[in-house]
Formats: sequence, C-alpha cells, structure tokens
Amino acid sequence: MKAMILAAGLGTRLLPLTTGRPKALVEIGGRTLLEITLSRLRALGIREVIINIHHFADMILEYLKTNDNFRMRIEVSREEVLLDTGGGLKKAAYFFLEDSNCFEKPFILHNVDVISTIDLGRMVQVHTESRALATLAVQDRETSRYLLFDEQLQLCGRRSGRDQKTEFARTSQQVQSLAFCGIHVISPRLFAMMMEEGAFSIINSYLQVASRGNKILAFRADEYYWRDVGRLDDLMQAERDLKQRVLL
Repeated sequence: MKAMILAAGLGTRLLPLTTGRPKALVEIGGRTLLEITLSRLRALGIREVIINIHHFADMILEYLKTNDNFRMRIEVSREEVLLDTGGGLKKAAYFFLEDSNCFEKPFILHNVDVISTIDLGRMVQVHTESRALATLAVQDRETSRYLLFDEQLQLCGRRSGRDQKTEFARTSQQVQSLAFCGIHVISPRLFAMMMEEGAFSIINSYLQVASRGNKILAFRADEYYWRDVGRLDDLMQAERDLKQRVLL
C-alpha cells in the first residue's frame, strides 16, 4: 500500500515557528510533524510514500536525506506554485499508477498537520469492503466547514463560511453535518474522474464525482483523538495532550 502526505503549505498560522522552516518540520514532543505522520504510516505497513513540498522545500529534502528516508521509499512532488489538495494529488498521480494492477490498490492521503489516533487499518478495511471511490475520516464536532452525508454516510454536499452556505451534490431527505479530519483512503480510479486543472480543492472533486453517483463514504472517527495542529494554540494543546498521555 502507498500513501501521500500533503506538506506543501506555507504554515502561516504557525508563525513565528515557520519563519525559517516548513510546517512539516515543526516539532511536537521533540518529533517533527513529518516524522510523526511517517511513523503512523509505517505502523500500518506502508513503505512507499510521496510528499508534496513547496515552502522551504530544500530543508525537507535535506531532512529526509539525513534520516535515510526513515527506511522507506520516499519521493517528493515539488510544487513551484501551490496546487491545493486536489491539484497536489493530481500532480502526484503517476506515483499511484505505476503498477499494472494499481486500480485495485487504495492509498492513504494524509495532511502533515493532523495528529490523531484514528485507526487507519480499520479505515482501509471499511473502504475496501464498501468499494467506495474515497473514504473520509469525519467527526461530529464544531467547524466552519461541514461535509454533508446521507443516511448511508455517502457524501451529498457541504456547508461552509460565516453564512453557512449550503451546496448539494445530490438530494437527500436527511443529512448529517460532519467535520472532515484531513485523512482519506482513495481508490486510484478517482484520477480518471478529476476534471479540474491547476490549483483546486479535492473536496470540489469529491462533490463532482458524488453528483454523478459515485460513492464518497464517511468513516466515523468520533472515538479517536484528533487535532489539526496548523495553528499555534492547537499545537500547544497537542503538546499538553502528549505530556498528559491523552495523545499516545
């Protein structure tokens, strides 16, 4: 199984920590966010990873070289212009389409600034058994951007912004608003359906393919620890959680 780590962002919400280094090399408990994410993937048995890079890209390359790529096959997808989540994944598509039977092999897409104990193995199992095009880890918590799912936990829309503007990909009699956790399991079949070019959000792609009847599934992760550490306050909270053994 393969994975991609999204690590190209500027990390502006983590200033001044990112004044002289990329977000991926910010530390929690003496370990970089990149190392923590790679360790999570290794624990699942993943040994092939691609990382998109942009901000202080050379520092990440040197870090990987110094650590012997953490004994994994690691490639980088260097973005001269930030491509957002969807554009970044599409640029790295070749990595997941190398094998002749690649369409039978799902992969994980993971934000580098997400810390969690979400059971990735269980998530992959649910994805495989459901034959979904993509499976998204979600929780029932407050956020400014909700994804909307129907009774079968299939994506049908989103609600976002200060005015909570709602956009439906398809109609549903009953919807539940859930917060996305920045962790996906994806079938390579998705690449042929991504019509967008340049920089774009992968959520836009999900809504488009869902509108055409494809299954984008929710994986309920309410029971697990999760934190987006892309802001200083959340990074410091994760440090406290680690010390108090809330995060293991």
